[in-house]
Amino acid sequence: MSARSEDIKRPQAISVSLSELQNSNVSLETLEDAFGPASLGIIIVRDLPEKFLDLRKRLLSYSSYLANLPTDELERVEKAEAKYNVGWSCGKETLADGRYDTLKGSYYAQPIHNSELEGKARKLYPNVPEMTSKNVWPREEVLPGFESLFEELCHLIVDTAALVAKNCDRYGMAKLDGYKDGTLENIVRTSVSTKARLLHYFPPPPTAEETTRPDSAMALDDDWCATHLDLGALTGLTSQMFVEEDVHPPHAKPDDSGLLPALPEMDGHPDPNAGLWIKDRSGRKTLVDIPRDCLAFRGQALQSITRGKFKAVPHYVRGAAPGKAGKIARNTLAVFTQPNLWEMVDEDKDFAKLAQLILDNGL
Repeated sequence: MSARSEDIKRPQAISVSLSELQNSNVSLETLEDAFGPASLGIIIVRDLPEKFLDLRKRLLSYSSYLANLPTDELERVEKAEAKYNVGWSCGKETLADGRYDTLKGSYYAQPIHNSELEGKARKLYPNVPEMTSKNVWPREEVLPGFESLFEELCHLIVDTAALVAKNCDRYGMAKLDGYKDGTLENIVRTSVSTKARLLHYFPPPPTAEETTRPDSAMALDDDWCATHLDLGALTGLTSQMFVEEDVHPPHAKPDDSGLLPALPEMDGHPDPNAGLWIKDRSGRKTLVDIPRDCLAFRGQALQSITRGKFKAVPHYVRGAAPGKAGKIARNTLAVFTQPNLWEMVDEDKDFAKLAQLILDNGL
């Protein structure tokens, strides 16, 4: 794990092991270093289950396969009635300069299921289809095993998020008067509002590569993904996967496992400044590299629930500099562990209201 910035005194991303979380051995000082007022607002979890690496590489490879499906197959899994926050979405969001983002595709699904709670959400919030619509999946013959891969990796991430939440609850109990034990952990473990987003940043077209970074007509930092805060109590992130799609076209037949083969992954991007950047409390920018065998966690509702003791941080994804973009795609997965819609995230706002406020302004 590393964090690069212009000032070596800037905060660094904090790393803990899965076993430390399981045994509640993460100190309160470490949690404050990760999420407190002077932090980057992110924690890295290492020593994950052995199956994680294969699940990550398989699913992130599927992001390239998915994004390169024929238009008619992608249209089958679009949900306009859910405001494109379920299924496939491309060209529906806006960048910092107001243009529609056509060089990033997203696949949204809610991986945690409980028929009683899902029914309650649809009954209480009929006007929030982006949070209550049923998942939609590509046909099995088109992307074999995609749904099961997606949900298995998401469940692993949610289980890890619950351990992070449990340790944050220890901090809340020690530092906040009247804090209810299990507040964050219960949100993560019991909510059916948790939403996963599989992302594919397309290689730039040839005309764009010669003049500017991908998907930017201006010299913006946040050209690949506009600066934003996450929607969620804790957001789990995999490391980014870079694929040379001209060398390894994402078109293949299933291998002996019955799945599409994992694509070869680049060691890194030719432009060392391409990737995830975080703005700290002072507005300074730091590039954060998540190791392939680790997960990272951050969040916005975390700030409300801990009454500002833990902070959400703005972040963005920066594309490559001119001449360094090549035919390189970037794939990643974000899992937003979110409260149920009816749960209060502060004194006068339930999560449904918070979600609509943020989604109306672009996730």
